Amino acid sequence: MKPSPHAPDAAPTYEIQSLLHPDPVARPDLEELRQALSFAFASGVSGGLFNQALDQAPLAPSTWDPKSFAPDLFVEELVARGFRVRVGGRDAVVNRAFILRVLAHPPSDPRVTDFRRAILRELSTSPVFRRQFEELYAIACRLRAALEGAAAGKKFDPTRRQLDVLSLIKDAFDRMSESFDGAQSGLSRLREFGAMVRETEGYRSMVDLLDYDEHLATLGLTIRVGADGRVRGFEIGKLRERQDNPFVLSPARRWLAKIEMFFRGYRFSEGEVMARLLDAVFEGIEAHVLRFIPLLGEMEVYLGALGFRDLADAAGLEVCLPEVRAAAEGGDEQPRALLGLFNPLLVASGVRAVPCDIVTDRTGATVLITGPNSGGKTRLLQSVALAQLLAQGGMFVPAREAHLVRVPGLVVSLIQETRVDQSEGRLGMELVRIRALFETLGPGAMVMLDELCSGTNPSEGEEIFELVIMLLAKLRPQAFITTHFLTFAGRLARENTIAGLRFIQVGLDAAQRPTYQFVAGVATTSLASHAAARLGVSRDELEGLIERNMRAPAARARES
Repeated sequence: MKPSPHAPDAAPTYEIQSLLHPDPVARPDLEELRQALSFAFASGVSGGLFNQALDQAPLAPSTWDPKSFAPDLFVEELVARGFRVRVGGRDAVVNRAFILRVLAHPPSDPRVTDFRRAILRELSTSPVFRRQFEELYAIACRLRAALEGAAAGKKFDPTRRQLDVLSLIKDAFDRMSESFDGAQSGLSRLREFGAMVRETEGYRSMVDLLDYDEHLATLGLTIRVGADGRVRGFEIGKLRERQDNPFVLSPARRWLAKIEMFFRGYRFSEGEVMARLLDAVFEGIEAHVLRFIPLLGEMEVYLGALGFRDLADAAGLEVCLPEVRAAAEGGDEQPRALLGLFNPLLVASGVRAVPCDIVTDRTGATVLITGPNSGGKTRLLQSVALAQLLAQGGMFVPAREAHLVRVPGLVVSLIQETRVDQSEGRLGMELVRIRALFETLGPGAMVMLDELCSGTNPSEGEEIFELVIMLLAKLRPQAFITTHFLTFAGRLARENTIAGLRFIQVGLDAAQRPTYQFVAGVATTSLASHAAARLGVSRDELEGLIERNMRAPAARARES
């Protein structure tokens, strides 16, 4: 940890190593955190030290705006249900807000993405590394509890608590220095960090004090046992005090020190002496603990990603670390492939997800999706968008194999809820949505639109629809749009007058039921009659309901 250059009157900015960034990150708040840590060690009440460290933790620069995609993709719900961290068979209490921040801000620098993927690759392919990572996290959780929760409604010995905290700090650095042997990713930083700390004078002083607490002297004891196996007596033998520990003084030196303090006017109890020793020792190790505290939240990001992988595996699905390529200048002719793609929100909710393959000959295209209701169109939009989000964040994506192109942003508009204060009708709200899209969408970004122009009559809606996709082409987006304007979509496919348009439809089985697969082409029917029959909206069923309701008043009158 070293200060970075700063203006003479500015507060110093410290740089510390990170598990989320390949380069050290600046922490201008480290002095504030140091004060909180000192108070937590002294009192056992931190005021949320660990959460404070993560709330103020800097992230890599990102061009993505969470407001334009996170609500409709339910990213917060994905973190809560899909990125669960389990330690010792139990769900750990994690900082979900920090994981959400990381996922919702994919880094602009591809080096950051590659750095995170390398760590996840080693954790997912090496059971030893994953076990060591989880063990280190468990120690960090115990340290957090010792610093933040010791005074919660119970009495405690402050000296004993501080010794326990130092013991956990020692365990953490020992575990780091002894783990991840041979790691090629950022995991090697943990091993190097632990080894570096163990070479410091502060660490050695901490070890000596803990050894003094645990091993002041050796006592020889002889126990007499009778023929019946019971203890008959015992005798204390040799008592040998430690002489190699700098905190151990001989009896003569202890008495001389007390006499000296007495004549100099000082009055110290044994507890006060130990408290001063603890403060001095902690001060020597405090800077290294400060560097360790933010790592707890960063570890939760990777453990959450591994938890997502475990969740998919339990559902019989595969995830992968995708290939993410840079966009080509002047347009993107590179293909896109998402094989075995599934919706992670369904899996996180315990719903069976059917994987599908989405392959397009180019990524810089507008894909129109047609097909029946409840055929999986909206879920497909969510799946593709979440795959792009997780891929650029360096996380596992919900697909067996994935080849994607980086985008500078994401705009998702899937849900249009009616509001009490809404002044416009459905058409007006749809026009407002289109306006907001063009205000937000930048060149080369990804856009997901569900049921574009569905709030007006088909003739007017098709005119606006065509205008939107023609203008979208100027931005060279990666666009996916669902529509029920089947005749209109079929005409666009036949005429082929708008460059970059691609068409896929919901696959159907022999009984005209959705297979939740997608194939090339434009659907010829929305199968409204099938949906009506499935939901009990046939003529016979509705007439039966009418007859029942007409008989009901007469039946109630007879009963009264």
